[in-house]
Amino acid sequence: MALDTSDVAKIAHLARLSIDDGELDHFSTELSNILDLVEQMNAIDTSGVEPMAHPLHMAQRLRSDQVTEMNHRDRFQQIAPQTEDGLYLVPKVIE
Repeated sequence: MALDTSDVAKIAHLARLSIDDGELDHFSTELSNILDLVEQMNAIDTSGVEPMAHPLHMAQRLRSDQVTEMNHRDRFQQIAPQTEDGLYLVPKVIE
């Protein structure tokens, strides 16, 4: 699929990108090459290929789930301007 400079200018406008007129030829060529590559990949028969969620079938080593920090909520709420029932009260910012 070949894109011309007007297509690239339209795409740039929709994406709110500023592209100089001198760069339109370069980007139209590059985007056309990318779309050609996608067409080539779509043409390959992958009916016998099993989908995979991850290229490496490995299990992640996870750390043990242990508490490493103490609960300092009461200490932090003592210095807060306003709290109620363990929650921080803040001014309304959306009307």
